[in-house]
Amino acid sequence: MSIAHTCFRALLVSSAALMPAAVHAQAAPAPAAADSGEIVVTAQRENRTQVIRGGQIGILGDKDAGDVPFSVKSYSETLILNQQPQTLGQVLENDPSVRTTYGFGNASEQFVIRGFALFGDDIGMNGLYGLTPRQLVAPELYQQVQVLNGATAFLNGAAPGGSGIGGSVNLITKQAGDQPLTRATANYTSTGHVGGSFDVARRLGDGSFGVRINGALRGGDVAIDDEYRRSVVIGASFDWRSDKARVFVDLAYQRVKVRNLRPTVGLAAGVTAIPRVPKSDHNYGQTFAYTDLRDIFGTVRAEYDLSDSAMLYASFGARDGYEDGVYDGITVTDIVTGAANGSASYIPRTDNNEAAQAGLRVKLDAGGITNEFNFGGSYIWQVNRNAFDFRTGFATNLYDTPQVAYPGRSFAGGNLDNPFPIQRNRLASAFASDTMGFLDDRILVTAGLRLQTIRVTRYAYATGAFESRYDEDAATPVIGVVVKPTDGLSIFANRIEALVQGDTAPNGANIINPGEAFPPFKSKQYEVGGKLSLGRFNMSVAAFQTERPSAYSVSTPIPGNPDAVTFGIFGEQRNRGIELSVDGEPVEGLRIIAGGSINDAKLRRTAGGLNEGNDAIGVPDYLANANVEWDLPFLPGTTLTGRVVRTGKQMVNPENTLELPGWTRFDLGARYVVPVAENPLTLRFNVDNVADKRYWSSAFGSFGTALLQGMPRTYKISASVDF
Repeated sequence: MSIAHTCFRALLVSSAALMPAAVHAQAAPAPAAADSGEIVVTAQRENRTQVIRGGQIGILGDKDAGDVPFSVKSYSETLILNQQPQTLGQVLENDPSVRTTYGFGNASEQFVIRGFALFGDDIGMNGLYGLTPRQLVAPELYQQVQVLNGATAFLNGAAPGGSGIGGSVNLITKQAGDQPLTRATANYTSTGHVGGSFDVARRLGDGSFGVRINGALRGGDVAIDDEYRRSVVIGASFDWRSDKARVFVDLAYQRVKVRNLRPTVGLAAGVTAIPRVPKSDHNYGQTFAYTDLRDIFGTVRAEYDLSDSAMLYASFGARDGYEDGVYDGITVTDIVTGAANGSASYIPRTDNNEAAQAGLRVKLDAGGITNEFNFGGSYIWQVNRNAFDFRTGFATNLYDTPQVAYPGRSFAGGNLDNPFPIQRNRLASAFASDTMGFLDDRILVTAGLRLQTIRVTRYAYATGAFESRYDEDAATPVIGVVVKPTDGLSIFANRIEALVQGDTAPNGANIINPGEAFPPFKSKQYEVGGKLSLGRFNMSVAAFQTERPSAYSVSTPIPGNPDAVTFGIFGEQRNRGIELSVDGEPVEGLRIIAGGSINDAKLRRTAGGLNEGNDAIGVPDYLANANVEWDLPFLPGTTLTGRVVRTGKQMVNPENTLELPGWTRFDLGARYVVPVAENPLTLRFNVDNVADKRYWSSAFGSFGTALLQGMPRTYKISASVDF
């Protein structure tokens, strides 16, 4: 373990032990007494901010959405508190361009943005990659969940996990605000998942020093039969601010345990139809399956104003991650009877990741033209230690699932007791950009370039010996334009790229270029759109096209070997789409978050022309969301909530002979604020999937088809009191 990880452990333990006493000693005096009506009105007002139009636009810094040529929005901690999500995926259900699926066999969320995967490995935290827990993220620690639709290789750098072509997610940790906060929350989720959380924040002394400590503990069975989940999370944030300098330290610990996860469902070769959906709460997983995740992580950030127009900034973060689990899978062989083959594996893993970024931002104004320059660099270090133990298959059934004993070993690789490194990643970059403003910044033109190097070293599972190295570089430019013809209206366009590690030609008897490493894949994106902000109401629309290269082998007969093939970058997936998003409070007491997207994802230049022009697997042809809140004027303190989520049809195989039908889910809820001893008590009751609809929600998988069943009807109850 590195010195950085050791320091983070020590800081986290000491902060958890010392800060409650400090907060108590420095607590602000109690506010003056207020009447009950004022308490209720204030509490309801604080529940209004759910979506923030803007966020951290990578190296460009914090920007309003109307000033950048990209599609960005952020979901606030208020939304997280009121909707009671247990995972990051449940927060992102509010976004009409994002859907959630699972990884292979384990409790692991991954996301589909504009038809491309975003792995948990590539979720950012405070602008840095590799620090967020990679499988499941407890939302309680975060002040904002920022979603930037589209490619971001220039803005954020290449994602180390090799995803993020269609968009990125960045988590902003909670910080102390100007007002003191002491909040306790208790919650219950059907059918037996209970827990609570706390959130304490203070500004100390003259207000230059801030601290915020929050955490949550919850556990028990969820609405799926016999699926058990437990989460423990605690975070501490410290900040110090002076006239010229700002320093932020964020530390966190997360432990998640999942037992008897309901897995995704595969289809065996020869299956010619989609199996009917099992009962909504039926669990076809095995009781021997579990996922155990532990992460210690954090960031240190600093900013220094050289002048009113120049700022130096730097950030560093680290994560020590541990994963242990027995993962199971199910592959249906007979859609009528539900007969299936089961699989099991034991896969221990540890991750030691570090990331750093530093830069200079300068603003100049001369001759009626403004310039904002950005210069800097970033570096990511990652070490993955891994081993595997695959077990023999077993007979099971999708509808009448037997529980079997843990199968015997089939084959294993690596040191199961103490996994050794099997992969080291090193990603380095240098960047420069300029945003020029004309006509009082009514026209903004951004141009930039990032030079990036990707180095991946792999080691043999069996012995840990050096196996191969990938070492390639690429330049990723950006050009974007924003035109603001009138206040509140902006029209934008961009051309930007995504960047992921290129493939390496595999070894094979007939492959004539084994071991050839290809340059990083560039996915070119073109986007145009508009944004409208009317103060209380926001709207945005965007049309985009993204092209992702793909690799396969083509026949290349040579003398003596008529079956010879060449592996290369020959194919492509092209996604085109339109997105619409609205949010705000068009009339007093009525708030909405809504939108929709259309996505046309096509396979192009396919091997031998097979499946040419077909739809890509697991990409819905359209998405639509609507979330509504209404403060009842005739019943003070009461808010009714409702949400509808609609997902269009998805293709299940590249031949497009199998498809999932579209599905619709309805959620309902209510909040009630009542004063208790001059403190607001907020009671919440939500029901997700009110109709208890059974449906396949996704066909998107990391390794081919993976049918994910939607959650059953789920009741959520919580009570929060602010002291």
